[in-house]
Amino acid sequence: MTEVKWTGGEEHWTTKGDIRLFLWNKKPAAGVPRKGTIFFVHGSSMASQPTFDLQVPGRPFSSAMDWFAQQGFDTWTMDNEGYGRSDKHRPINSDISNGADDLAAGSEYVLKAGGAKSLLMYGISSGALKAALFAQRHPERVARLALDAFVWTGEGSPTLEQRKKKLAEFQAKTRRPIDRAFVHSIFNRDHPGTADEATIEAFADAILTLDSSMPTGTYVDMCSKLPLVDPAKIQAPTIVLRGEYDGIASIEDLLAFFQRLPNMQKQFSVMAGISHASFQQKNYMMVYDILHAFFTLRDPLYKG
Repeated sequence: MTEVKWTGGEEHWTTKGDIRLFLWNKKPAAGVPRKGTIFFVHGSSMASQPTFDLQVPGRPFSSAMDWFAQQGFDTWTMDNEGYGRSDKHRPINSDISNGADDLAAGSEYVLKAGGAKSLLMYGISSGALKAALFAQRHPERVARLALDAFVWTGEGSPTLEQRKKKLAEFQAKTRRPIDRAFVHSIFNRDHPGTADEATIEAFADAILTLDSSMPTGTYVDMCSKLPLVDPAKIQAPTIVLRGEYDGIASIEDLLAFFQRLPNMQKQFSVMAGISHASFQQKNYMMVYDILHAFFTLRDPLYKG
């Protein structure tokens, strides 16, 4: 395995009680108009830097943080407790609610360090659930919310149907092992071919540089405790992004969630040719474009 090192950003640390949480920041490019502060939230099976600051030779802007920094955004991400460089010593399974607590601590730090009044928040998979729950608890801190590979009730999800077969195993322990074959399974389970092999291997190298196991809490929650979020309590303008081939949620489940969002500045985007890990797909630049358009969309002057 090629060991991966991350460069070009700034390492930060904050605390949640006695838990140390790692944050990574890439500043907006010089000479570009400032567009806001993005907080990226990772999913169940990888830490923050592999997801949002991945480098792949010959694949321009594999790092979402690099691309959005070039557009003028102050970009931040954080390892949830139990992941990456953040503390892993507590005997807990790091569930969705605990992840939202991490975001409360991390967002407080980012708002103070960067001077922003509120955040543009993007979460993927279980990170979308954490981001949505955080937005529900702390609406004053979220300017806009992007939920990618999100799931609401889980009804009609082929991925969760298969994952539930191992629910008892996940409930019996706080961590689950991962390896290169597991990373490959992320890209093979829905629609093989949506990501190229070089990106998958680079992603696996980056993930396995930081972790050989992952917390079980998000899997347990997504298999047995949904829904965890009340869309009626999310105040921020919200975009729901669904990969065409993503098996984590049915489109009916997501549309039912979308319909209940009270803020009419909302969007639903189906991303063609995308399965689950959208920033690691062949169509990743399209995802950046969709997200950039939403984060820079003007607020309505007239609301009725």
